[in-house]
Amino acid sequence: MDLHSLDMDVVRDDPEDGRWAAFVRRDQGADGQFVVAVETTCIYCRPTCPARRPLRKNVRFLPDAATAERQGYRACRRCKPHLAQLPSEALVEKVKALIVADLEAPPGLDALARAVGLSAAHLQKTFKKHTGLSPKEFVSAVRLERWKAELRAGKPVTEAWLEAGYGSAGRAYAAARKQMGMSPAQYGKGGAGQRITWTLLDTPLGALLLARTEKGLCRVAFGENARTLESMLRSEFPAAELERASPESDVRLRAAAVALGERSGAEQLPLDIRATAFQRQVWQALRAIPSGSTASYADVARSVGHPRAVRAVARACATNPVALAVPCHRVVHSDGSLSGYRWGPERKRALLAAERDAVGPGQV
Repeated sequence: MDLHSLDMDVVRDDPEDGRWAAFVRRDQGADGQFVVAVETTCIYCRPTCPARRPLRKNVRFLPDAATAERQGYRACRRCKPHLAQLPSEALVEKVKALIVADLEAPPGLDALARAVGLSAAHLQKTFKKHTGLSPKEFVSAVRLERWKAELRAGKPVTEAWLEAGYGSAGRAYAAARKQMGMSPAQYGKGGAGQRITWTLLDTPLGALLLARTEKGLCRVAFGENARTLESMLRSEFPAAELERASPESDVRLRAAAVALGERSGAEQLPLDIRATAFQRQVWQALRAIPSGSTASYADVARSVGHPRAVRAVARACATNPVALAVPCHRVVHSDGSLSGYRWGPERKRALLAAERDAVGPGQV
């Protein structure tokens, strides 16, 4: 795929099987399963909204309110779709609150199950479906994020891990080694002591930032202009040593730029990115999707061994920090229609079209 020959034509999403019919009959069972976005008004609704029904040609179906908001739609004031929540989601939020209330000694699975009136097995299954994590894994993830927040706020390392609920320094440092990619002290200083080399490429899809550490690519991101992308990188690593280079002067950045523009090779690029265990599973699965092909969120969920964690897969795609190197643009709805993309749906359509053209018919 040549990054300098991408087609930016916008193609309308294909109709989603069954969703229009559910919307027409205001199916109560569809509430919370998707939202209805109206392109002419830039408003999105619940499938059960009692308002006058728009024309089919003006309707798009999106997975949830968050996706609609990211794409610029406003919530309907009549049906309030941003407040719609499935009972199972409310249950999961209650369990999260019980866990976060005491991170030092969080309730175990059996205690959590009793608190919400479920069996331990049912709770484990429901929680993992919606978050991609077991309650135990969720405890680890929240502790780490709280520790990182305390470090960024300037707390001493020891005080920070105590505030985060770690019972010992050993447990805290084990988590840091596995997921931070740097010492806690370095993280607390905004990456102080870490060297990041970066460059910007001019593509038909806008500016593309490539940034690497000694270990591998740490950021690949599209943006509207160079200033915005540079500001993003500096705000994320405020104390790191940032060195701008040209692809011609930096061998590894040049190799990355070439690989990202080829039909294959990007999936082999070394990465230096922070991730939860579930995110890492999902991102590895995305790198296995061949160029010119797509997979559904459900396909990815099955491939990582969590077939019902479709929403958690979507969240992992939305937090992918390295565009193209982890090809989240190759994930679509089960019916083949496109969904949201962190760097914009037009870019997603153009990338997929360019990959299909490069592979050619019957060669995927």
